[in-house]
Amino acid sequence: MNKIKVGVIGTGHLGKIHTKLFKEVDNCQFVGIYDIDEEKLKQTADEFKVKPFTDLNLLLDEVDAVDIAATTSAHYNLVKQAFAKNKHVFVEKPITAHIWEAEELVNEAHEKKLLLQVGHIERFNPALLALEKYDLNPRFVQTDRLAQFNPRGTDVAVVLDLMIHDIDIILSLVKSEVKNVSASGVAVVSDTIDIANARLEFDNGAVANVTASRISQKKMRKMRMFQHNAYISLDFITGVSEVYRLVEPGKVPNNPFINFGEMGIGEKKKFVVYEQPELKEVNALKLELQMFVNAVLRNEKPIVGGYDGLKALRVAELIIKKIQESAVT
Repeated sequence: MNKIKVGVIGTGHLGKIHTKLFKEVDNCQFVGIYDIDEEKLKQTADEFKVKPFTDLNLLLDEVDAVDIAATTSAHYNLVKQAFAKNKHVFVEKPITAHIWEAEELVNEAHEKKLLLQVGHIERFNPALLALEKYDLNPRFVQTDRLAQFNPRGTDVAVVLDLMIHDIDIILSLVKSEVKNVSASGVAVVSDTIDIANARLEFDNGAVANVTASRISQKKMRKMRMFQHNAYISLDFITGVSEVYRLVEPGKVPNNPFINFGEMGIGEKKKFVVYEQPELKEVNALKLELQMFVNAVLRNEKPIVGGYDGLKALRVAELIIKKIQESAVT
């Protein structure tokens, strides 16, 4: 198989972007799009000059894989239909609306040896990609993901809409199980939680303080990580990462961005080095879709697989539960 045949399910905001980008992805033959809303389907097909399918089964019969960019509540049934025809699946985050649905899909993908990738796009953000050469082992993580109000996405709590991005990244970096969650939040302008804060405590002692809001005046998507001998800051909007490291005398890099000199007490003095890793000029979504195609072609495990999506959903649902419990008391 030199190319894989791909179709997109859902022609909303994300579905249109995915359709545009899949036409630019290497080793991909774009087959067409499907949506239950035939008017939106026709408009999108005309706009991007792609084939519309009014019958999902007909699209599934012509592809090797599908990209599901429909509403979260539809994910489970759509993935099930794709799996029934032995098609690989890319599904937007969150993986499903309910944990039991995600568990079933992850098990089915494993049994049928089908690839299931979840659209946690921030794993492909230049700010995170720039840190590939560093040994990341955070002990304390602080995240702030703030957005201006947009009615799109308010059908689910901000925990599932925005915070889940940071939950996924934190779970991928902290190699330990979550042992305790405390959280608070409130619905302000919608019927679901619009602003939330959670504290995640891990078995290895690591802690994460995670905040998300969709009613902020200004956008912010930042993560700060503290670990032994290092402080790391990521800005997911600009794609810039900054690293402050403590290094032993005699081990200072030849070309640190800035050398702040010595720090420490007595014989334990070290040098503080500031580095700004090279910014990678990539389109995170296009890279994400390209990696999906590559994984299918090479029969490789995806960077963000179904189990990753399930883990993030479990923590997100626990946060929502804690918020609901605190509201009752």
